[in-house]
Amino acid sequence: MKQDATRNAAYTVDCEDYVHVVQFNPFESGDSGNLIAYGGNNFVVIGTCTFQEEEADIEGIQYKTLRTFHHGVRVDGIAWSPETRLDSLPPVIKFCTSAADMKIRLFTSDLQDKNEYKILEGHSDFINDLVFDPKEGQEIASVSDDHTCRIWNLEGIQTAHFVLHSPGMSVCWHPEETFKLMVAEKNGTIRFYDLLAQQAILSLESEQMPLMSAHWCLKNTFKVGAVAGNDWLIWDITRSSYPQDKRPVHIDRACLFRWSTISENLFATTGYPGKMASQFQIHHLGHPQPILIGSVAVGSGLSWHRTLPLCAIGGDHKLLFWVSILMESQLTLRNREL
Repeated sequence: MKQDATRNAAYTVDCEDYVHVVQFNPFESGDSGNLIAYGGNNFVVIGTCTFQEEEADIEGIQYKTLRTFHHGVRVDGIAWSPETRLDSLPPVIKFCTSAADMKIRLFTSDLQDKNEYKILEGHSDFINDLVFDPKEGQEIASVSDDHTCRIWNLEGIQTAHFVLHSPGMSVCWHPEETFKLMVAEKNGTIRFYDLLAQQAILSLESEQMPLMSAHWCLKNTFKVGAVAGNDWLIWDITRSSYPQDKRPVHIDRACLFRWSTISENLFATTGYPGKMASQFQIHHLGHPQPILIGSVAVGSGLSWHRTLPLCAIGGDHKLLFWVSILMESQLTLRNREL
């Protein structure tokens, strides 16, 4: 079955405002629904969504808002805590945000009476990315235009501080070895830090700027992907500090790179919001061209579903979802035919 590359979103959910960032919960939450968070100009919405690809009795998408949190300032980033559980009594919703006021907010809720947040202050410029440690959820890492990467405990105290050579654009925690942290800088350098020794242990070079986004492949942690300039780039860290593969992807500069959570060969990229009609693409390393091109007039944020080949993007008063149906078995068959 041949997949038509250019497609509209498979599903949409109407929102009350422009969506600046969207994030599926990457952790098992103990519930059949998929937790999703999105942020607007002054709020964060937590909801669940279930798709027809998961449950046969659902037509399209089934979405439900669980709670809206007043934020008071534009939401720039969202990170889920692995402590989030919907099957506990009471349920635990825990996540953090980065905001236009250069502060991190740590939210905790039981979806009933307890709705608390703590402010983490220390960055002196915009925060470009943040993430919880994936095992215990007891620390948060953040990177900023202030040329720092900072590690915080849940009390808001900094436990580590790394000085960077340029703005920090992305930060990722190793899924198993939680003393390893990846930090990508705008100048094209990606460094891996040992948090126990508090020093860099390995670096990669993109050889082009600006590097806007990088991501550690959770299905194969020897792989790192990024977008820099107009290109996507892929490294195999066991082979070289320079990219093994790269390809032009967005005419007016690329913005975000995200690996799929279910395949080490599937990833998505976005261009700059509002500058291109077809700014969202899904790629497969076994295929020379994008396997899906999504058209978004204005879009921001990019997140993969935890168990499906499905991406979410924020838009103007909408969440948009694309499903990639070109799976690895189809690519294998096609490559044999070629």
